[in-house]
Amino acid sequence: MSATYRAIEVPRPGEFSEVRKPLLDPGPNQVRIRVEACGVCHSDSGTVEGLFPINFPRVPGHEAVGRIDALGASVQGWAIGERVGVGFLGGSCGYCEFCRNGDLVNCRNQEYTGIHHDGGYAEVMLAKASGLMRIPKDLSSVDAAPLLCAGLTTFSALQNAPAKSGDLVAVLGIGGLGHLGVQYARQMGFEVAAIARGADKADLAKKLGAHHYIDSGSSDPATALQALGGAQIVLVTASSGKVVSETFKGLRPNGVSIVLGVGPEPIEVSTMDLIFGSRKLEGALTGNPATGDETLRFSSLAGIAAMIETVPLEKAAEAYARMMAGKARFRMVLTMNDQSVHPNS
Repeated sequence: MSATYRAIEVPRPGEFSEVRKPLLDPGPNQVRIRVEACGVCHSDSGTVEGLFPINFPRVPGHEAVGRIDALGASVQGWAIGERVGVGFLGGSCGYCEFCRNGDLVNCRNQEYTGIHHDGGYAEVMLAKASGLMRIPKDLSSVDAAPLLCAGLTTFSALQNAPAKSGDLVAVLGIGGLGHLGVQYARQMGFEVAAIARGADKADLAKKLGAHHYIDSGSSDPATALQALGGAQIVLVTASSGKVVSETFKGLRPNGVSIVLGVGPEPIEVSTMDLIFGSRKLEGALTGNPATGDETLRFSSLAGIAAMIETVPLEKAAEAYARMMAGKARFRMVLTMNDQSVHPNS
């Protein structure tokens, strides 16, 4: 076993560098993972552009899948050789007030993968055992990677939403998050309306499972949703504050607009639209590891998969640039070797 491994790190904001890093043993409550695939997510910009307080250099990446090859002290429930996933949340502490109330997502002492510690743009990474997710045997590492953030975020939001089978759920945006959101909404038994700009996206929306397609470039999406009876949920995967406002009126009474996409624009909602009909506006970050397990199992059982472009690790900078330019269709995944495309035997 080599004493070093390849990694793509960010030495300073906006720069990538391929380096070799020393192989370290996992610390207490940590595992060491031989990474097989890692998704390239828009949230990686928090590291690459230095949007978070970061101690550089830092290895980005929070959609990492690989096999455990070493266990730190006090790790229980995990075995060497087991295939696991690491998402954005680095692992809860288990003792803060939020953890004690079962809210692991908002743990006060939780670090973010690829921000507070090195992530998955590497052949090897260390991870806290409390943040690990289990990869189903029939799901390849490449297919699993985007589900650890984009999949988990959309699945968790819909799973926790106040909607029941048959309700109208609108998914705003057909991109990295939205194309998964449409699939989840359909397989959960909702009536699905996909909203995007341009008539050219209609065929893709229907292929993904949407019952209705609303072209926001040629019609008012709120009016179109109300013509369908009003949406119980609008899942906002786009990052524009303006589009949130435009679709809010499309909610039925007691409907909820759930914002997943992060952007700099403020969201403006009329108090009349908010109060009359008791509509709600809320945000959703991601899910806990148990929900991650459910996301992966549900995706495997329902045949839900991200549309993926694979790129070798050494081309991480190109993959990141393509993703940030909106040219990815729809998720970029870094691969470490030829084995990464195969599921567990």
